[in-house]
Amino acid sequence: MPMHDLTPQQCLDALAWQVDAGADEAVGDTPGLAHWVGTSAKAAPQQPPLRHRSAPDTAAAPVPPPARAERNAPPTTAIAAETIEALREELGRFEGCALKHTAMNLVFADGNPQADVMLVGEAPGEDEDRQGKPFVGVSGQLLDRMLASIGLDRSSVYISNVLFWRPPGNRSPTDAEIAACLPFVERHIALAQPKIVVPMGGVATKSLLRTKEGITRLRGRWTDYTPHLGRDDTPSIRCLPLYHPAYLLRQPGAKRQAWNDLLTLKKALNEANSLK
Repeated sequence: MPMHDLTPQQCLDALAWQVDAGADEAVGDTPGLAHWVGTSAKAAPQQPPLRHRSAPDTAAAPVPPPARAERNAPPTTAIAAETIEALREELGRFEGCALKHTAMNLVFADGNPQADVMLVGEAPGEDEDRQGKPFVGVSGQLLDRMLASIGLDRSSVYISNVLFWRPPGNRSPTDAEIAACLPFVERHIALAQPKIVVPMGGVATKSLLRTKEGITRLRGRWTDYTPHLGRDDTPSIRCLPLYHPAYLLRQPGAKRQAWNDLLTLKKALNEANSLK
C-alpha cells in the first residue's frame, strides 16, 4: 500500500515495527515521514537561509564529529550473573537487542553445562526459535550425527549460540546484534568453564577470537581463547573452530575436512580423559 494511503496511526505502527526489527537507521536522501503533512503532522520549523560568505568564519572552530568505536573493541556491558541460571534470567530481562521483539523465544542453551566441550554456533533458525533450543533443525540433526561419530551426544556437550534470538528471515547477524549479545556469550562460557570451546562457523569464530580470518583458514587449528570479562586473571581455554553444520549441508565436499577436525577433537578428549 502506498505510504500516502496510510492513516497516521498506521504509519507510526509501521515505523515501530521496523525499529523493533533493528531497522533504526535511515538509508538514502529521499525525504520520508519527516516531511509528511497529514492531518496530525506538525509544521517543521523554518530554517534561516544560508548566508553567503566570501571568507571562512574563524570566530569558532568547527566541532569534529565523534570518533567511531572500533569494531573489534571488547564489549563493555556489565554482566552481574554468577551462575548459568542467573545469566539466563538476566538475559531474559535484557532489552539491548531488538531481535528480542521479533523472535518467538529466547534460545539459550542445550546439553550438559558440566561438559568438557562447549559448542557455540551462530544464531537460532526457525525450528530453534519455535522450540527455544539451539541446533534442533536440519543442522542440528547433522550435528547430532557428527557428535555420535566420535562418541559424543547432547548429554556430553554443552551447546549455545553467539545470538540468543533468531534474526528475521534467518538473515546474517549484524555487527550491532553480535556486539549486544557477546558479553553474555563470554560470561556464559566463563561460567560453564569447559575444557574446550568449539566455535562453529565463521561468525562464531570471528566473534569469539576477535579475528578477521575466515573459518576455512582457522578450522581444525588449536588456539587459546580468553573470555573478555574486563579483568586480567581470566583463564584461557583451548579452542578448536569447526565448520558449521549448515555450511556442510551446502558444501558436502567439506565433510572430509570436518571429519578430520572431529578426529582432532576426539584425540584431545581422549588425552584429557587419560590424565584424570
